[in-house]
Amino acid sequence: MGALLAIGVVILLMFIGVPVVFSFAAMTLVLSYVYSVDISSLMTTGFWSINSIILLALPLFVMTGYLMQSGGIAVRLIRFIEAVIGSSRSGMGTSMILGCGVFGAISGTASAAVASIGTVMIDPMEKHGYKRSYSTALVGISSLLGLLIPPSITMILYAVVTRQSVAAVFLATIGPGILLIILLCIINAIKMRVNPDFVPEKIALSQRFKNIGITGFKAFPALMLPVIILGGIYGGFFTPTEAAAIAVVYAIPVGLFVYRDLNIKLLVDCLVKAATTTGVIMIILLFSFVASRIFTFEQIPQQLTEVLMDVFENKLLILLMVNLFLILMGMIMDDVSVVAILSPLLLPVMESIGIHPVHFAAIVGTSVVIGCNSPPMAPILFMSCRVGKVGMSEVIKPAFSFMLLAALPVMLITTYWPSLSLFLPRLLGYIA
Repeated sequence: MGALLAIGVVILLMFIGVPVVFSFAAMTLVLSYVYSVDISSLMTTGFWSINSIILLALPLFVMTGYLMQSGGIAVRLIRFIEAVIGSSRSGMGTSMILGCGVFGAISGTASAAVASIGTVMIDPMEKHGYKRSYSTALVGISSLLGLLIPPSITMILYAVVTRQSVAAVFLATIGPGILLIILLCIINAIKMRVNPDFVPEKIALSQRFKNIGITGFKAFPALMLPVIILGGIYGGFFTPTEAAAIAVVYAIPVGLFVYRDLNIKLLVDCLVKAATTTGVIMIILLFSFVASRIFTFEQIPQQLTEVLMDVFENKLLILLMVNLFLILMGMIMDDVSVVAILSPLLLPVMESIGIHPVHFAAIVGTSVVIGCNSPPMAPILFMSCRVGKVGMSEVIKPAFSFMLLAALPVMLITTYWPSLSLFLPRLLGYIA
C-alpha cells in the first residue's frame, strides 16, 4: 500500500505541473515516512549508485544530440536520405522515418530528433501535399525510434537500474526498432497512395543521381558517426561510455570546421543544455535508487509478484497487464521516470514467470513508445505539435493510427516473441 501511495503522489504532482525532480523527491519522502526509514543513510547509498562510469555516457550522448542539431549534422543526414528516396509518392514520409532512425543511432534521444528533423521536414512535406497534422504525428512517433535504435539513453538507464549489460540491452531493441521502421514505412506508403493532395516532385533520373552524389558527399562525415559508435562498441574497440566520448570529440570539429554551422556561442549553448538535461536525469536516478532500496527492504517486488500470480495465473495475461501498466504510466510520466522507477519494481515479477531481463528491456522500450505519444501528458507528441505549429486536436487522429497499426503490434510481437529481442544478444555472446 505504501508503494502505491508513493507512486500515486508522483503521478498527482506531475499531473498538476510539479517538476519531475521534485515529484520524485516527494515520493522518496513518502516512502521513508510510511516505512519509517532513515532517509539520510539511504541518500549515501543513492549517491554511490549514481557514481558509475556507465552513467558518464548520458551527458555525452545528450551532448552529441545537441551538437547534431546545432552543427548541421542532422540537416545533411536528412537531405541525403531525402535525395535517395524522397522523390517517390511516399518518399518524404519514409525519409522522415529513416532520418529519425539514423538520428537515434547517433544521439539516443527522441526530443532532439523532433526538434532537428521536424524543423527541417514538416514545411517541405506540407508543400508536397502532406497534411501538416499528419507530418507532425509521423515525426512524433518516428522520433521515438531513438529509444529503440542504439545507443539509447533510455536503455542505458534501464541497464543501470537493473544491473544489466548495456551492450546486451542495446542489442535487444534493434529488432523491435527495425520492425517499427518497416511498419511505419508501409503505413505511410498506403496512406500516401490514397492521398489526393499529394504533389509528386518530378526529377530527371540524371538529376536524381547527381543530387544523391552531392548530398552523399556532404553527409559522409555525418554518416560516419553511427558507424564509429556502433562499430566501435560491437567491434570490441571501446565501451559505450568511450563511444559516447568519441562521438562528442568527432561531432565538434565536424560542426565547427567541416559544416561550419557550429560556432563558439552555439557550442556553449549545447554544453549548457546537455548539463541541464543530465542534471535532471541524475537527480531522478538518485531518488529512484533510494526508492528502489526501500522497495527491496520492504519486499515490495515480492509482494507484487505474489499478487499478480494469485490474480492472473496465466503468464500471457501477466505480460499483457505489465504492458498496459507501462503504457498507462508512460501516458503520465516521461520515459526516464518510467524506466527509473518501474523497471526495478517489475523486473522480479518478470523473472518469476521466466522473462529474461534483457527481453524485458525491449518490452519496456516498446511500451514507452506508445505511452510517450498518448495523452494526457504525451511529452513527445506535445513537443511535435510545438515544432509543427499545429494543435493537439488535429494530431491525435493520425497519431493514434500510427500507434494502433505500428507501435502496438511491435509491442505485442516483442512481448510474446522473445527471439526478436534475444537473438542478437545471444548471437554475439552477451547472454547465454
